[in-house]
Amino acid sequence: MEYLRDTLSWIAIACGCFFVITGGIGILRLPDFFTRLHAVSMPDTLGAGLIITGLVLQSGFNQTSAKLIMILLFMLFTGPAATHALAKAAVHGKLKPLLFKKKEDDPSNS
Repeated sequence: MEYLRDTLSWIAIACGCFFVITGGIGILRLPDFFTRLHAVSMPDTLGAGLIITGLVLQSGFNQTSAKLIMILLFMLFTGPAATHALAKAAVHGKLKPLLFKKKEDDPSNS
């Protein structure tokens, strides 16, 4: 039983690390603010959730795992809310996605 719990926890931690690293690469590779925001919000929430789930499995079910679950719930609520607030602020600041900038600047549309 111990071997199964360790195996599942390390699989969850490894998958979480993969998603977090993928989100970091997405920040570097994607062209504009909105695609970068999407690249960081989705994998970050999923990756952190998987890492914390793996840590809960690794620590057993005690006070430490209860604290980790509370951190997980806090991250699940605040991560998407912060991303939404940033996107709303960008739209309010009249920042347009890269696709729309290209269409407006294209001289063939005239």
